[in-house]
Amino acid sequence: MLLDFNSEKPIYIQLAEAIEDDILKGIFEEETQIISTTEISVNFKINPATAGKGINLLVDEGILYKKRGVGMFVSTGAKQKILTKRKESFYREFIMSLLEEASKLNISKEEIITMIERSSKNEQN
Repeated sequence: MLLDFNSEKPIYIQLAEAIEDDILKGIFEEETQIISTTEISVNFKINPATAGKGINLLVDEGILYKKRGVGMFVSTGAKQKILTKRKESFYREFIMSLLEEASKLNISKEEIITMIERSSKNEQN
């Protein structure tokens, strides 16, 4: 988990996204406990309230849940919820803006696909 204290993105959102990344990578499996807000605040030298805000964001989304007196756990289905949320975000933030710019430049969908395929081939070489 890395937090960028110089980023414009709030720390609590970065923290929530970092935990989501760890769930997607399999570091935190579904129905397993994650590190505590106290551990997070100590390890990253952030205010415990900030750590709590990031965790609560994930609780509100149903990605984490609390076992009273034990700690925070990854919900069943959390990985799929994160994938669905991020795919929708990717579509809104990248695909829609790409299509808007392509429209301004009169680039067809076929040309976009050709560009993506060309880029993909370059990465493989």
